Amino acid sequence: MRIHRTLFRTLLASAALLAIACSLRGQTTDPSPETWSFHGQATTITQGHGAFDSPYEGTNSFQSRKEVRNSITSTLFLGRRLWEGAELYVNPELAGGQGDSHVLGLAAAPNGEIYRVDSSELKVSLARLFLRQTWSFGGGAEAVAGDQNQLAGSRDRRRLVLTAGKLALGDIFDVNAYAHDPRSQFLNWALMDTAAWDYPADTRGYSWGAAFELYWDAWALRAGSFMVPTRANGLSFDHQVDRAHGDVVEVEHDHELGGQAGHVRILGYANHADMGSYAESLQQSPLAPDVTATRQPGRVKYGWGLSADQALTGDLGAFLRAGWNDGHTETWVFTEVDRALAAGLSLAGSAWARSQDRLALSLAVNGLSPDHRDYLAAGGLGFMLGDGRLNYGQERLIETYYAIGLGRFLTATLDAQRIWNPGYNRDRGPVDLYALRLHVQF
Repeated sequence: MRIHRTLFRTLLASAALLAIACSLRGQTTDPSPETWSFHGQATTITQGHGAFDSPYEGTNSFQSRKEVRNSITSTLFLGRRLWEGAELYVNPELAGGQGDSHVLGLAAAPNGEIYRVDSSELKVSLARLFLRQTWSFGGGAEAVAGDQNQLAGSRDRRRLVLTAGKLALGDIFDVNAYAHDPRSQFLNWALMDTAAWDYPADTRGYSWGAAFELYWDAWALRAGSFMVPTRANGLSFDHQVDRAHGDVVEVEHDHELGGQAGHVRILGYANHADMGSYAESLQQSPLAPDVTATRQPGRVKYGWGLSADQALTGDLGAFLRAGWNDGHTETWVFTEVDRALAAGLSLAGSAWARSQDRLALSLAVNGLSPDHRDYLAAGGLGFMLGDGRLNYGQERLIETYYAIGLGRFLTATLDAQRIWNPGYNRDRGPVDLYALRLHVQF
């Protein structure tokens, strides 16, 4: 597969920069307090698919012809300890490339690195800029290793944390040990987050807002409010935050089963925005309805999500994700999924003397609400879906990957996905996708 020259050169430059930084800085898990934090990453993904059965295609269909696309991101994670309990972080990010079919036609899009970028032009943006303030309440100290957006040191097991500024909501909510990071784990959107959570974000996946986290021994309670875009999947935020915002609450419980760590997280959310109604658009136009014509202030989209992970042995772990939203109003920020279920396994390669390697397998099933289903069947378009008609079926997928550790900083991953009923359409597919991911970090 031929990699775009600009992307290839950028990857080489990013890898060289990170290699130099690694040799100068080294990497440590020493929990002694850091005043400054400097980390970085670069990820490139080449992904493609062959031709598949498709008797018809619409404006937003996943293309049935052969495709090969590339994406790249490169990020610096800079941190500074301020006054007692306060930390400031800033993340400039370089991103570019294109997703298969311009990231259209699939609810479970196959590349989580490209889902907010679909341009071959490389662009620099401010990914994150946030302040983290921690108030300690005792309960015993625990060590904190230095990492991306995390200063090495220690913290109390009972604490209150305020995070305010620009960030990705997945930094705080809906975390999962085995299915959350498309740079090192599963690539598909339905596996990196709970797909039915229409989380507040701009086109690139970030938002401005604030969240509180209360940690008390084995329990954690989180709550936050963040800005939403002015239009579906838009880049500009609606600054009338009194009527346009996204709220989320999450409860977490940490436990041990058979001496192995596990976590269960349950969240609820409500988005307030100038969204359109699927049912009203069908009433206005039974053929080729337009949900954008029914947008009005005061719409609310609500739902819930579940994220659970459990270590089964020292090398093997399992995860489960589930989600639901009401599905009455148009999808506003993430992906066109109203019902979601995903599960999988992740295995380190110790058994074959490759402890840095990881083999993983997952399954996911996504569905639509009745209103959303009827809208697409009548020829309506969402910001991601629309074949012109619809023979509805749940969109199902299987994804597997093998990550090969190539030293302390570099990982190469071979990834394969099969998606049935792309865009919830039984008349199309299945489609097989294959990817090569290179990831370097320090």
